Amino acid sequence: MARIKISELLKNGVSFLGEKLEVKGWVRAFRSKRFVQLNDGSCMANIQGVIDFDKFDEKALRAISTGAAVSLFGTLVESQGSGQSVEIQVESFEIIGAADPESVQKTILQPKKHSLDLLREQAHLRFRTNTFGAVFRIRHAASFAIHKFFNDRGFNYIHTPILTGSDAEGAGEMFRVSTLDPKQPPLDDHGNIDYSKDFFGKQVNLTVSGQLEAELAALGLGQVYTFGPTFRAENSNTSRHLAEFWMIEPEVAFNDLFDNMDLTEDFLKYICNYILENCAEDLNFLDQRYTQEQNQKPQNERSHLGLIESIKFVTNNPFKRLTYTEAIDVLLNSKAYKKKRFEFPVEWGVDLQSEHERYLVEKEFKCPVILRDYPGDIKAFYMRQNDDGKTVAAMDVLFPGVGEIVGGSQREERLDILQAKCKEFDIPEEEIWWYLETRKFGTVPHAGFGMGFERLVMFLTGMSNIRDVFPFPRARDNAEF
Repeated sequence: MARIKISELLKNGVSFLGEKLEVKGWVRAFRSKRFVQLNDGSCMANIQGVIDFDKFDEKALRAISTGAAVSLFGTLVESQGSGQSVEIQVESFEIIGAADPESVQKTILQPKKHSLDLLREQAHLRFRTNTFGAVFRIRHAASFAIHKFFNDRGFNYIHTPILTGSDAEGAGEMFRVSTLDPKQPPLDDHGNIDYSKDFFGKQVNLTVSGQLEAELAALGLGQVYTFGPTFRAENSNTSRHLAEFWMIEPEVAFNDLFDNMDLTEDFLKYICNYILENCAEDLNFLDQRYTQEQNQKPQNERSHLGLIESIKFVTNNPFKRLTYTEAIDVLLNSKAYKKKRFEFPVEWGVDLQSEHERYLVEKEFKCPVILRDYPGDIKAFYMRQNDDGKTVAAMDVLFPGVGEIVGGSQREERLDILQAKCKEFDIPEEEIWWYLETRKFGTVPHAGFGMGFERLVMFLTGMSNIRDVFPFPRARDNAEF
């Protein structure tokens, strides 16, 4: 007999009434030696199995313990109790994987509220909790929606290299990859490590971005996107940074900055709508959790929107568009600035902080915001220089609760200006000769954006720590599991 997933059983229970069936899953609770709560991860809810304990051996019943994997065989009937519409009258069961009750008491499988810190320490088990079941089902749904969005619009999915000899951001915070002897590496005549003797014949690192390679593909295929792992060796230990994370990076030939803003807004609205339409059960659970979490914060730190309200805030409002310079003027004229409520300074030329971005979204405009035309000094070398000589055609999308969620730009397609930028940012031309050559042979305006996938999942789930939306987070002093 083929097993039936609990999600299907609960969704279409009426059609299965009176039928004999088999379900498999993990025991969430076993009450009065009679009522088994079973979950298989296909949905938030459990199916209840009802056992006539007089018909079964006492020793066998004791094996049905919290955390154990079991198979239940029986007839689906209308539930006689509250909390569920259908239940299984169990005729037989099998213990697939036992779980020692005493050992379970020491884990997060014990049915009680656990701190997120403890859940991170037991990341190998946290998928079995309601919170993380919901988080990772939504993560999956968002991932699928991203691929569907681009596929339906004719984009080509490009796998850009994880091992690279270039630094797209010019930040230098990269993980080195080498096969050389770490104790006695070969040295050149100047006493430096001789990477010509390494596997690739040069120094190679884990990628921080697939953008540069995506540009190459776009200048032949027209429109492409990458969606893959990226790495940054940032010496930070915060709730918003990981050493390993996933990035979505589309790139479109012949697009300018305004086309890029249109694409970004359409993309974000699509993903949010998809989650609202397909993840209602998980969203409702996380919405309640989010509200409880907000209520525990000081009044001035609370979000005025619930989780579902925040997502609908994105889908229901057109994005406000303005320049960086206009945003600075708004901030300088705000009551918050005049009453010195901002922790960080506000002046033209500074990189805006989350508090400034959230003020624009939540207080000033009450809608998502796209800022454009940033000072060139605070943006990457590849962004197109504007005619004023001071700003570049960059854009950031700002969301409620999180601030910046997307960064993008029109790319510099003019060879002479790009070469000058390389010198300004101290990027040797010989390292990215292949990138510069695309500006020699049929160069065109093009644009794209980058979005950290985990930042998006944080927004969609209401989780406040990025380590809680990544299955096995990699951060400073943290590489378990």
